[in-house]
Amino acid sequence: MPEPKENAQKQIGDVLLRVENLKKYFPIEKGFFRSVKGHVKAVDDVSFTIHEGETFGLVGESGSGKTTLGRCIVRGIEPTDGKIIFRLPDGSEVDIAALDKKDLRAARKHFHMIFQDPYSSLDPRMSVLEIIAEPIRNNKILSESRDIQNRVKELMDKVGLDIQHLNRYPHAFSGGQRQRIGIARSLAPSPLLIVCDEAVSALDVSIQAQILNLLEDLQEEFNLTFLFIAHDLSVVEHISDRVAVMYVGQLVELADTESLFSAPKHPYTEALLSAVPTTDPEIKMDRIILPGEVANPAAPPSGCYFHPRCRYAEELCQRQAPEWREVAAGHFAACHFADELELRAVEQTG
Repeated sequence: MPEPKENAQKQIGDVLLRVENLKKYFPIEKGFFRSVKGHVKAVDDVSFTIHEGETFGLVGESGSGKTTLGRCIVRGIEPTDGKIIFRLPDGSEVDIAALDKKDLRAARKHFHMIFQDPYSSLDPRMSVLEIIAEPIRNNKILSESRDIQNRVKELMDKVGLDIQHLNRYPHAFSGGQRQRIGIARSLAPSPLLIVCDEAVSALDVSIQAQILNLLEDLQEEFNLTFLFIAHDLSVVEHISDRVAVMYVGQLVELADTESLFSAPKHPYTEALLSAVPTTDPEIKMDRIILPGEVANPAAPPSGCYFHPRCRYAEELCQRQAPEWREVAAGHFAACHFADELELRAVEQTG
């Protein structure tokens, strides 16, 4: 991973996005008449805020619900319940979850999503010009072809693409270049919030570093706000100001990045941090191997969802769900024993 930039003073503003008790349940249908026999609770009563200019990291294993949460926020999929309060440029607020199609279309230019796979997220039948110009035309930001083309060239330059390749198609580009095209497309309508869904996980490590540095540069230049979804904590540590940890559709911990990595308060976070690689050969990794599999969101365990895999679990954990509470200043966790456990942090180098 790239080294953090020195003396980078971020300007963190007011709350831009407020997620309140968000739920996404997928029905389980069985039988000839497709009657509903239960629900997969992919996102289950999640609440948090993201501030203007901030990078908010969201981590968890596959199946934790983090991608579903990100897609609900941009209304790529419809949430089951809850509110997604977004502050528009004029200072007014809208509930993204409650907008009708017309109002959602008008609001959507202010938030965008970068997808995981740069190979499948771009239409192979469209040129780079057409791909980047699409949100400009759809949102009626510019109408003249010359103005649109100039805007596309400007965006290509911002993300490090050769403007001579304007009329090439996605197959002619590498994975890193395709992700740059996706980033340029996201920047086209001048959004306030960009949701990055595993935006670098499909790329080589060296390319990941380039894309992460590009995102940081763009954030500084355009005062962007990022929701950065990932499973790789070393990536999240590098780019995020705050980090939330998700397990079986629920948040189990949330803190500023330094606090979460140096003083975790939830056993699940401790296990994830134990897998973060170190570049110091003197430090021997002592990974915590969690028993069993991620709980089934269609039939989660009683009490704390994590208790069957937790080495600190007691009888209370089996029968009572832990309260989501602030255990230190700005540090939230859902664990009965968050105040008592001394959990292992990431081994520090130097």
